[in-house]
Amino acid sequence: MTTLLRSELYRMATIRSSWVSIALFGFLAAAFGILDAHFWALFAALGAFGIAALTIAQHHQHRTIALLYLARPNRLTVLFAQVITTVLVSEVFAVLTGITVRLKDGNGQIFTNTLIVVPVMAVFAAAVASIVRRASWMLMGFAAWFVIVEGLVGKLEWHLPISAFLKAAAGDGFGLEVFIVWAVTALGVAVLTLPRDLTGD
Repeated sequence: MTTLLRSELYRMATIRSSWVSIALFGFLAAAFGILDAHFWALFAALGAFGIAALTIAQHHQHRTIALLYLARPNRLTVLFAQVITTVLVSEVFAVLTGITVRLKDGNGQIFTNTLIVVPVMAVFAAAVASIVRRASWMLMGFAAWFVIVEGLVGKLEWHLPISAFLKAAAGDGFGLEVFIVWAVTALGVAVLTLPRDLTGD
């Protein structure tokens, strides 16, 4: 597991498109954090989702996952290593980009709540990336889901994943519980679909 974690972290650090994308998006998140803490919380969620796409979905899209499975035949171990990598990088991303929010907001409640819920978002996003296996499909689907289903139809009031994340970031304990259920459910589906053939992707 430790070797896999090191390998995934090294891969993210050495692929230029990964760290450049994270750095640029991080700068954007920090800038929006100056305007409003809730905007930053949303960007922290988007960051975790993007990190999962870069960490897991691109593995499948570029077929490097096949080589990884040859080296490590236990797919469950590989999945959990990738989930932990996503959690670690997403939390560091949230801490660094949230400095502007912490400096502006003396209370720092949204900052603290977001740091608590970002790992849950990372688990959810990593599970979705393992299921979808295509970074572009995952990101476009996420955008359409958030804007149409949760934004326009649900008005961010339904107990759907992103709505639950935002409520949890605002300090709603029930929202956090709902989001944990979404993350655990997604991870369960990811585990069940893990054995499916790579050639069908």
